[in-house]
Amino acid sequence: MAEDRLLRVRTLLDSVRAGGRAALTAPEGKVIADAYGIAVPGEELARDVDEAVAYAARFGGPVVMKIVSPDILHKTDAGGVVVGVEGAADVRAAFHRIVENAKAYDPQARVEGVQVQELLPQGQEVIVGAVTDPTFGKVVAFGLGGVLVEVLKDVTFRLAPLSADEALSMLDSIRAAEILRGVRGAPPVDRWAIAEQIRRVSELVSDFPEIAEVDLNPVIATPEGAVAADIRVILAESLPKERRKYTRAEILTSMRRLMQPSSVAVIGASNEQGKIGNSVMRNLVDGGFAGEIHPVNPKADDILGRKAYKSVTDVPGEVDVAVFAIPAKFVAAALEEVGRKGVPNAVLIPSGFAETGEQALQDEIVAIAERHGVRLLGPNIYGYYSTWQDLCATFCTPYDVKGGVALTSQSGGIGMAILGFARTTRTGVSAIVGLGNKSDLDEDDLLTWFGEDPHTECIAMHLEDLKDGRAFVEAARATVPRKPVVVLKAGRTAAGAKAAGSHTGALAGDDAVYEDILKQAGVIRAPGLRDMLEYARGLPVLPTPQGDNVVIITGAGGSGVLLSDAVTDNGLTLMEIPPDLDASFRAFIPPFGAAGNPVDITGGEPPSTYEATIRLGLEDPRVHALVLGYWHTIVTPPMVFAELTARVVAEFRERGVEKPVVASLAGDVEVEEACQYLYERGVVAYPYTTETPVAVLGAKYRWARAAGLLGGGS
Repeated sequence: MAEDRLLRVRTLLDSVRAGGRAALTAPEGKVIADAYGIAVPGEELARDVDEAVAYAARFGGPVVMKIVSPDILHKTDAGGVVVGVEGAADVRAAFHRIVENAKAYDPQARVEGVQVQELLPQGQEVIVGAVTDPTFGKVVAFGLGGVLVEVLKDVTFRLAPLSADEALSMLDSIRAAEILRGVRGAPPVDRWAIAEQIRRVSELVSDFPEIAEVDLNPVIATPEGAVAADIRVILAESLPKERRKYTRAEILTSMRRLMQPSSVAVIGASNEQGKIGNSVMRNLVDGGFAGEIHPVNPKADDILGRKAYKSVTDVPGEVDVAVFAIPAKFVAAALEEVGRKGVPNAVLIPSGFAETGEQALQDEIVAIAERHGVRLLGPNIYGYYSTWQDLCATFCTPYDVKGGVALTSQSGGIGMAILGFARTTRTGVSAIVGLGNKSDLDEDDLLTWFGEDPHTECIAMHLEDLKDGRAFVEAARATVPRKPVVVLKAGRTAAGAKAAGSHTGALAGDDAVYEDILKQAGVIRAPGLRDMLEYARGLPVLPTPQGDNVVIITGAGGSGVLLSDAVTDNGLTLMEIPPDLDASFRAFIPPFGAAGNPVDITGGEPPSTYEATIRLGLEDPRVHALVLGYWHTIVTPPMVFAELTARVVAEFRERGVEKPVVASLAGDVEVEEACQYLYERGVVAYPYTTETPVAVLGAKYRWARAAGLLGGGS
């Protein structure tokens, strides 16, 4: 049966191609719908007015009539659709009007006839579709449909193919999900019938990669089922070029030698200060890298006290990494030598490739590298840091604070912002890697490595695009259950939607697809650069929450209100305080304070009140996370608050009670030192902001859900 279905559709698509067309007509669309079990109403193609009358009579009751033309994609725009036609006279009139409108819309359009279709019952109009995304390949879409689809833009996306359960999850991912469950007395729609339409469309586009877009709009959803009133299928002009694939084992083998090298060669090493080759050499030597460092320069015998070689082929023994610090025009020849030497990794610092329009030069070095089995990092990068190896292979300032955060960036400027942030906040990092043009190595390679790297606890990535979105999703899904992945995706334009030939295509703007697919992969998307860095810094510090109940304890009512807003904004749950816990809190709150949640102890309270209420929150197993709002007073100075909070948290940690605790400190400049003190002791604390500490807590919750450590979706 499956082979017969594939043959039927293959024969049809080949016929459409042979006719020089990209868009299928409605009757051709019905052939595909029937082959894949996509529910559509009964319909016939009337080639003249008498056939239209006969078909309408056969269906009985009102019908829908639509122009059938391979040259008219948007039938409604052409005046080529009439709904609710009944009786022979009306059918004749509608037939003539539709044909006349089509000829007026496009005098050159080929008209094959008029489709006569059963009129579907009233129901909820939704859209089901699929597009070919340049990053992620085949992507399915679902949302509210009909004439308002591009106005409402209430649509969600998933990678194709997808399971029935994944399809069903899409129904709950739109803003208007409640409508499908039935509102104001309306009955709920048949959710499984809609999900099945989604699944079958995903199966279709996965079976036939040459299908660029599919549009079922509208799908009429009722309590009894879901039927596509219209199906539109558009073929791609060409298939995308296959990207070279590497196995997980191959990636880990080359990445291990890149990130944990025993021997590094610097192509273009120099004794002359101010040159990139000198800066890279100095950073490697001064940074204390314990492996071998081999300068390569045909014009020097000695660089920074180390023997220089005319060519990398002259270097004795194996070399794990070749760092290039020579002009772009010399890279290809030097890369040939690196390939002959059997060096597995080349780090290309120089610019002057695709980013300046020199795509051919970049293609040349990629071809050389593939021929010799060399993996390329770059070009157009600042280099990379592997701190646990004391390796600083960059021309930027060194960084040596070892820790659990791996940071990557596509941009050199962002890379330096990462460096400055890490230094200012004393964030320990396992690696900082520049990706630049991503001619070869990209985020999925790094994710695969950092997912296995025992030194890395959290991965944060700035990216402008993904070369292979599916490979990234696969790597992220393998990594997220063990450690958080934070992504800052730059560029939120919908430029990709401009030339779309269907409603689905027009809705699939770049960022809309990225948003849903990244969420599907379980990564945490940061809204801005500072957010990404704060998430990366804070996530390894906070323990994983064991439940959803968040309690706010604050010394300032105003902070309590803002913290409550932040909790809601980040998708967190303010706990409804049980009566017994409420009574316990009230024992420590002055009469003019406020119990409930937030717990407002008021600003004039001594340190003992802060301590007692924090203890209550940590002791009660029904409380899963604490948000503290501190207000600077002379009664309880900032460092006194910081010390007591850190002491109580540490005491409970020793007893095996680990809950995420975040704090917002409002006060004079002394609160800055208090926040640093708290952060270093496992409490994520910030001065002058109520939003940031709760956003970091929200990111921890999002990861915990994506990793399957908490109930609910990500």
